[in-house]
Amino acid sequence: MAPPSKTAPHPGRALAALAILIVIMFLGIVGGNLFSPSQWHKDFRIGLGLDLSSGTQVTMLATTPAGGTPSSAELNEAISIITSRVNGTGNSGATVQTQGNDIITVSVPGKTTQQTVNLVSTTALLRFREVLLYQPYQGTTPSTTTPSASATPSSSASPSANASHSATATPSSSATSTASTSAKIVSAARASASPSATGTATPKASASHSPSPSPSPSAASTAVGNPSLVKPDVLAKFNKLTCKPGQSDTAWKAQVGYTQSSDWDNPDAQIVSCDSSGGKYALDVAKVLGEDVTNATAELSTTSNQWQVILTFNNAGTSAFGTLTTNLYDKYYSGAQGGNQNDVVQDQVAIVLDGNVVSAPEINSSIPGGSAQITGSFTQAQATQLQNVLKYGSLPLKLTPQSVQSVSPTLGRNQLDAGLLAAAIGLALVIIYSFLYYRGLGLVSVSSLFVSALLTTLSVILLTKYQNFTLSLAGVAGLIVAIGITADSFVVFFERLRDEVREGKQLRPAVEAGWKRARRTILVSDTVSFLAALLLYYFAISDVKGFAYTLGLTTIIDVVVVFLFTHPMMTLIARTKFYGNGHRWSGLDPARLGARAPWRSSVRRTDVRARSGASTSSRDTGEA
Repeated sequence: MAPPSKTAPHPGRALAALAILIVIMFLGIVGGNLFSPSQWHKDFRIGLGLDLSSGTQVTMLATTPAGGTPSSAELNEAISIITSRVNGTGNSGATVQTQGNDIITVSVPGKTTQQTVNLVSTTALLRFREVLLYQPYQGTTPSTTTPSASATPSSSASPSANASHSATATPSSSATSTASTSAKIVSAARASASPSATGTATPKASASHSPSPSPSPSAASTAVGNPSLVKPDVLAKFNKLTCKPGQSDTAWKAQVGYTQSSDWDNPDAQIVSCDSSGGKYALDVAKVLGEDVTNATAELSTTSNQWQVILTFNNAGTSAFGTLTTNLYDKYYSGAQGGNQNDVVQDQVAIVLDGNVVSAPEINSSIPGGSAQITGSFTQAQATQLQNVLKYGSLPLKLTPQSVQSVSPTLGRNQLDAGLLAAAIGLALVIIYSFLYYRGLGLVSVSSLFVSALLTTLSVILLTKYQNFTLSLAGVAGLIVAIGITADSFVVFFERLRDEVREGKQLRPAVEAGWKRARRTILVSDTVSFLAALLLYYFAISDVKGFAYTLGLTTIIDVVVVFLFTHPMMTLIARTKFYGNGHRWSGLDPARLGARAPWRSSVRRTDVRARSGASTSSRDTGEA
């Protein structure tokens, strides 16, 4: 008998959800070429890593401006910036490695020689730029924005107006920046003179700003600043730009057409930028350059017992930084020299490295002495990281290409052929085993493998198209391992099902009872596999990351296949005569499984039927 309707599963819904998922993935691949099938071959493309595809390998000598050997901190900062440039998504197959104390080797798949050299050999410089416009991350609803300057390069700053500033982006905007500032730049000399002498001026009472009309109304409402100070073309880029937390710099730069360092690193031009928390900026020309910083030191303050970073400038930097901070202080606070709070409504200076905002502390005092102190709620690691960024930007390394080599696409062809052969043999053995041991159920297992392969292929194509993913030999190995993961899942399910049949249950209730027992085991097994892949990806380097990435991807796909295909298909075939009546080739033949109910004496059969719902007569008449 069928189970009560209230507990009856709905396999059609799961299969429909799977079909919708496949259609969505397909549409995501073909995009605008949906009605142009002749163009689909351009969309269905899998990116190949350097070991399987052509690419470029560049070896560079890193030296200090004086020609010396760089320190480990400077070398690590250079590697971090180059890695961000060539491998922004973290899985594009590009590698950046060191040899000795001054050699950096960069391998990039799919790039021409000149493209790679231009990409990696440009030195990143530090710029101090005044913030003209700021907009917080739009994932939230900032009807009232409270941006604050971050203290670390990896979680960079969102500038904030001072607590007494009330700033609107356009005359019609009611958005107010209420602010608390977590990082400030003050005069180091004044700050060290006395615990109370921090150089922090008390701002005027809250003022309602009415800057000149915005050139574009789209910069309104959530943006803090004065759009009239931003050039029209830069404001258009600001409006177009969408920043996200943790977004790679290659992604946001592509949005606004920044393709080379002269776009985002020109000290004489206004630019737009993002920070790692998702805030976006319109920044003025560079007022102070990185080479004007002579030293940066992270230390523990003896007065506040908090970590801080001390900056010192050369003569040119002292003059430039003093002029910048004096002008900002006069505009926002003192008014002694005709300052007007309506001129500019942001009092932050963004510290920009390679076009990215790494910190944007508030300037709330004039700093003419050539020594400044960046304070905030820093940990030791955060202060040290900011120190390293400032040091690298002030003393950038000179990267001189030593050799440029074009890598042949046949480099890993033999290994790829061997890997594909191993995959084919493994798949064939799994299929043969499935039909020999599970007979008719082998159709379900093979179909599950096919669906898993389809979803995996579509996923890799989507990652190639939208995330610059490249498949290396290590990644291929991860895909081959996925065959075993999928096979393990349906083996667990089938064995639980067969256990239920051995207990005398008819197939339809046995499927659901076996599924309830199997799904927890499957989820635990896949969770362990996924955690192993995650940890391996986090701690591994180079090609091992590719293996971990594809292993984690296929583990997630296995869960989708088992829940949306394998289980629903078993529910459907249980309603057929071939499987439901336990045909000898179905894989669920009660006699072959050793089920108790159908082969006992007449009295025993009656007792078993009462307990398990199975009988010889029901088998003879084909009752489900």
